[in-house]
Amino acid sequence: MDILKYNRDAWDNEVKIGNKWTIPVSSEEVEKARKGEFKLLLTPTKPVPKEWIGDINGKNVLCLASGGGQQGPIFSALGSKVTVFDNSKEQLLKDNMVANRDNLDIKLEQGDMRDLSRFENEGFDFIFHPVSNSFVDNIEQTWNECYRVLKKGGILISGFANPISYIFDLYEWEKNNKLVVSNSIPYSDIEQLSQKQLEERINTHDTLEFGHSLQSQIGGQIDAGFIICGFYEDNSGGGLLDEYIDTYIATKAIKL
Repeated sequence: MDILKYNRDAWDNEVKIGNKWTIPVSSEEVEKARKGEFKLLLTPTKPVPKEWIGDINGKNVLCLASGGGQQGPIFSALGSKVTVFDNSKEQLLKDNMVANRDNLDIKLEQGDMRDLSRFENEGFDFIFHPVSNSFVDNIEQTWNECYRVLKKGGILISGFANPISYIFDLYEWEKNNKLVVSNSIPYSDIEQLSQKQLEERINTHDTLEFGHSLQSQIGGQIDAGFIICGFYEDNSGGGLLDEYIDTYIATKAIKL
């Protein structure tokens, strides 16, 4: 199965059904950002600390796997030179709509987050990478590419799922509201769902996901050369595990 193509089509479908990560910012939010007032999300509910963003005016910013008209327009309104990179054409069209509506300069690029070869070495000052790398199988490639395209002193901030979410049976979770441990980490829908469950997921155009280990998520950034200098956790905004543990993680890393 071509996972890249499959999840591209699945995310195009998520746009059609109104997934929360596909709803663009309003003109009012853009105008507030122009005045320095803004909120950005790497994870479902907790805003990124503003000190993680810093003075972004004039900086080259890559919004990685970050289409949907949410983050790119805010960075542009803050004065950044923005490139939004995403696998989904429909997600990129959301950014294009906001750019045209609010007179913003945003460069759009469609592609695979694991392959940034179209970008030169050390071309960006800042990378914003919200929850999205569960849709590719190898995130070490992504971290290595992020390191390559960042300038020395550049910042990568990223959000991702705590792999504990993936140890539970997806269908018991979604259909019966039960937490039943059944999977191992690293996790893959393709390898660990039953054939019937996988076919059902494909037939309903749901995304296919990978639950990466913390070794890959955090250790992978360190192995690529980054220094982790910021960390927080977040909940899912209503999931079964929220009363027990925060299931999302955000990190800030620097290329020395």
